[in-house]
Amino acid sequence: MITTVPSSPALFVAFLFSTTFLFSFPELVLATSKHTSVKRHYKFDIRLRNVTRLCHTKSMVTVNGKFPGPRIVVREGDRLEVKVVNHVPNNVTIHWHGVRQLRSGWADGPSYITQCPIQTGQSYVYNFTIVGQRGTLFWHAHFSWLRATLYGPLILLPRRNESYPFQKPYKEVPILFGEWWNADPEAVIAQALQTGGGPNVSDAYTINGLPGPLYNCSSNGTDTYRLKVKPGKTYLLRLINAALNDELFFSIANHTLVTVEADATYVKPFESEIIVIGPGQTSNVLLKTKPEYPNATFFMLARPYFTGIGTFDNSTVAGILEYKKPLNTVNTPPLKPTLPAINDTSYVANFSSKFLSLNSAKYPAKVPQKVDKSFFFTVGLGTSPCPKNQTCQGPNNSSKFAASMNNISFPLPSIALLQQHFFRHANYNNNGPNSYTTDFPALPLMPFNYTGTPPNNTRVSNGTKTVVIPFNTSVQVVLQDTSILGAESHPLHLHGFNFYVVGQGFGNFNPNTDPSNFNLVDPVERNTVGVPSGGWVAIRFLADNPGVWLMHCHFDVHLSWGLRMAWIVEDGKLPNQKLPPPPADLPKC
Repeated sequence: MITTVPSSPALFVAFLFSTTFLFSFPELVLATSKHTSVKRHYKFDIRLRNVTRLCHTKSMVTVNGKFPGPRIVVREGDRLEVKVVNHVPNNVTIHWHGVRQLRSGWADGPSYITQCPIQTGQSYVYNFTIVGQRGTLFWHAHFSWLRATLYGPLILLPRRNESYPFQKPYKEVPILFGEWWNADPEAVIAQALQTGGGPNVSDAYTINGLPGPLYNCSSNGTDTYRLKVKPGKTYLLRLINAALNDELFFSIANHTLVTVEADATYVKPFESEIIVIGPGQTSNVLLKTKPEYPNATFFMLARPYFTGIGTFDNSTVAGILEYKKPLNTVNTPPLKPTLPAINDTSYVANFSSKFLSLNSAKYPAKVPQKVDKSFFFTVGLGTSPCPKNQTCQGPNNSSKFAASMNNISFPLPSIALLQQHFFRHANYNNNGPNSYTTDFPALPLMPFNYTGTPPNNTRVSNGTKTVVIPFNTSVQVVLQDTSILGAESHPLHLHGFNFYVVGQGFGNFNPNTDPSNFNLVDPVERNTVGVPSGGWVAIRFLADNPGVWLMHCHFDVHLSWGLRMAWIVEDGKLPNQKLPPPPADLPKC
């Protein structure tokens, strides 16, 4: 489409104002669009900006100077183009968390997996289409710990003239959980990797970037998120956990929430007073306000769920839900909800079991009924040796913390795996620093009692190892937590695919008895699942998306320690089943 610019100065000013207005408020473009699918353009300028929280001002990496970053709104079927320009000293990539990226793996974003990072002064255009998805996702940096400040909501509206499979809300509100460090998160993880110890924890949790009144030096009201509502209305809260290293409990005092969507897929609605949401997970919940003005305000609280060893941010973020009523001020303190104990694994398990696919005629659950390839991956912590002539702060002060899958810690290559796979250059596969191998084990090489007494040897091996699977393979993966250095929940995220959670339990997975209890009718469809602390989870997916796809723990500390692996899905036989070549502006290493 060609746009003509008016020749009259007055008309030109009006034209300029109208186009600037529409680019600033893309939701209005969506509302007025006459087309079922269009191309949406955004620009992300990665810039440093001074931000103040907890009476502490620091320079942080932002998108367009915002913390959290800007909201992206598209409809199912739309094409999205986001030009990312890097104006900061850090390398950066952006990941569109949960987007299927069908045959568009070059736009997925994890550094050194699908692309080399965008270096200072460089830019890259992420170009992809939203296929068969609607709901709430989010975008975030996928380089080191830049996700601490580079994240924002990605809202996928249904196609025009299509409605939600639940009550139409009066208003929709994104609620983003994050973390705040007084220090630079990049310095925090750099120090931890050097010493081998656990990283310093955040100074606060945040709701939409604000820590709330329960923290010191944060009670002046400007650092508190307030959700203002009207009586007798239904609000859709788009919950996003962008925190780096924490699963969270969330509740609103004296209000019940109805979960209707998870990871941009509809679920059978269910009620709860307390939500559990892991890092990388998103969920839509309906909040029905009280029928009459209650003459009270209500705390919205979130705090961590944690069962591992070591320190963590044991604090609580608070926002305030308040009812609008002119000329009437509430002076009483907000009412507080009751949250579970920090380590309440039973509540987490019971909450997780409530998620089921909608499985309707319009939104069927296409669960693979047969399995072509089956895998069993252990996940957990371990150790790596302390370098000579260095004092380490890991376990026993003689080693470094590490993390692994099937006892293999995954170091990143120096050239992106997708580029290596696509071009298959000879110098990429010579066991040099840029190489990868295709021998990631389907089973642990040394079986043991995974959730029992830990073995004496906690050392992990290292290798950039991948699994190659043919196009359209039905895959089952059992993810087993281990008690090495303590049992702990792990939010596992799979790039490029949604998967069905067909089973989960505590203890060691039993391949002879546990599969008989799998749900192959209406299991929940997700992109991030919590591996239970001291337990296991089984997932299934169809490998119908060619490319290289990362699978990793969404605790960034575990990701930094190597808890990841990669799938290589080969091209199919038809032209529309093959991965296209990379775009011309793909960053170079």
